[in-house]
Amino acid sequence: PSNMLIFYTELPEILVKHRQEEVIRILDTYKIKYELIDISVSLKVLQEMRMKVSTPKALPPQIFNGQEYCGDFEMFHKAKENKEILKFLKME
Repeated sequence: PSNMLIFYTELPEILVKHRQEEVIRILDTYKIKYELIDISVSLKVLQEMRMKVSTPKALPPQIFNGQEYCGDFEMFHKAKENKEILKFLKME
């Protein structure tokens, strides 16, 4: 069982939406289960995400394995390019 958490948003910001879709597509490709946490439901959830990543202006998607922070989209994308997704997700 996976504890992968993805902080995301339902808000229609096109760049954010594209990045979220890419993260989800890759996780689905690897058959990794994840839970989506929508930051648009409350300011409290947005603040929780930003506190967990220690970045006051952090935008989704932000990726966690349980309580352990994996990284943001740029870090995820770099791991994908280097074929190190499982390492990035702290699964190996």
